[in-house]
Amino acid sequence: MRVVRGDVKRAFKYRFYPSDAQAAELLRTFGCVRKVYNLALAARTEAWTRQERVNYNATSTMLTAWKKTEELAFLNEVSSVPLQQTLRHLQAAFTNFFGRRAGYPRFKSRRKSRKSAEYTTSGFRFRDGRLTLAKMSEPLDIVWSRPLPEQAKPSMVTVSQDAAGRWFVSLLCDDPSVTPLGASGNAVGIDVGLDHLLTLSTGEKVTNPRHERKDRVRLAKAMRNLAKKTKGSANRNKARLEVARIHARIADRRRDGLHKLTTRLVRENQTLVIEDLTVRTMVRNRTLARAISDAAWSQFRRMLEYKAAWYGREVIAVDRWFPSSKLCSACGTVQDTMPLNVRTWTCHCGTTHDRDVNAARNLLAAGRAVAACGAGVRPQRSTPGGQSAMKQEASRREP
Repeated sequence: MRVVRGDVKRAFKYRFYPSDAQAAELLRTFGCVRKVYNLALAARTEAWTRQERVNYNATSTMLTAWKKTEELAFLNEVSSVPLQQTLRHLQAAFTNFFGRRAGYPRFKSRRKSRKSAEYTTSGFRFRDGRLTLAKMSEPLDIVWSRPLPEQAKPSMVTVSQDAAGRWFVSLLCDDPSVTPLGASGNAVGIDVGLDHLLTLSTGEKVTNPRHERKDRVRLAKAMRNLAKKTKGSANRNKARLEVARIHARIADRRRDGLHKLTTRLVRENQTLVIEDLTVRTMVRNRTLARAISDAAWSQFRRMLEYKAAWYGREVIAVDRWFPSSKLCSACGTVQDTMPLNVRTWTCHCGTTHDRDVNAARNLLAAGRAVAACGAGVRPQRSTPGGQSAMKQEASRREP
């Protein structure tokens, strides 16, 4: 990923504690946002069966008509800004569907869907560090855990409530402090795993913290307690919140660890080479699904890519079919098989490899070959008439 010039838009997320009136207003807004989204999706789906296309402007006109009906008159009680924003989100979902980048949009569920509302500049007031949303007379009681950029002017505010009942507000601002770092000649290959979260081409191995495993006993006990409660009871809701709090604790620790790790890698290296894994397919393996989900490889890659774009670094994703583990980084020979239980192996050339370190070194060499000449990254099994692009790049660096 190449760096994108210009001011960087960053979302600063904070926890806040609403008053009873504010909480009631926000919960009512969440419900209206969900209702409008589902109504618009149903209307567009019905039009689709008639071979008609309905765009954002048409659904916006529908929203005006819905507010005038007696059945949906309650939509007038909340700010119109989040309602318009949810129609824009639906339009973006259909754009991705028609572009074959996503599946068909789904209806929002009252219990499972994320509770959130998005406000543009016309839907909030931000003055002297105090944020007041539309339809509210008092500012939100925000815990400013970190400062906003100087003279920050939020262009978007998103209010949400997670499954554990915690309230969050996210302010989207221009951050002029994010500038490209000085050029560095360092490059690193990164091999992800389960025994070790990351193995670098330098030989460094990052321990997998296994956050979910640390709280597994506590989580299992809370889920057994939840299963015993009567559906719809207050005690069941308390038990559900306890399960959600444990999941939130796991997710928070995992996210914090990945932020620290990706920031360090981006600051230390100019080029970062990773493997283009299909995690969505890999988690279908029932034996490894829990461990793969806990490792959060997709979240790691997403953080690495946007931070590299911020700071002028480059991330290269090597083809998932590249045999990084079976390829000897010394002579280029590809082994026929390499079971997962084999952690060290010796090549025919006499070189003994640590499986993960060897894979990381091969990824680095393949990424350099792609960056240098744009060649493919799947080396030939034998090179009677010459060398693969990866080996050519390695030979070019020799004195």
